[in-house]
Amino acid sequence: MLGWTEISVMTHWLDQVKWNEAGLVPVIAQEESTGENLMVAWMNRDALQETAETGCAVYFSRSRKKLWRKGEESGHQQVVSEMRLDCDSDVVLLKVRQKGGIACHTGRKHCFYKVYNDGEWQTVDPVLKDPKEIYKK
Repeated sequence: MLGWTEISVMTHWLDQVKWNEAGLVPVIAQEESTGENLMVAWMNRDALQETAETGCAVYFSRSRKKLWRKGEESGHQQVVSEMRLDCDSDVVLLKVRQKGGIACHTGRKHCFYKVYNDGEWQTVDPVLKDPKEIYKK
């Protein structure tokens, strides 16, 4: 059981985050071995605390209005090696090890698969696995 001192220290680091008016903070997930940005998502206080406690990325789904444990359906879990807070305390960076090599719900390695070129967005990265095979629900 945690004492009051330990509880106040645990919540103190969460109080240093500048949450937006909806109680959320944007989060960048970055592959720890390459520095490649995999995705951007949102966390609420509970998601950030659970991420710190479990070492696995937990986000807040704005569309479903609930916690989203990355990989709970797909198996493509993100194991967190480091959490960082930016200079303004309003963006979190997670350095992760992406299990299964797929971070995007489209079946791609990462969510940044479109490149702007000559006035249009062009898809430049392939689908590694059909989302219908990933999400069977």
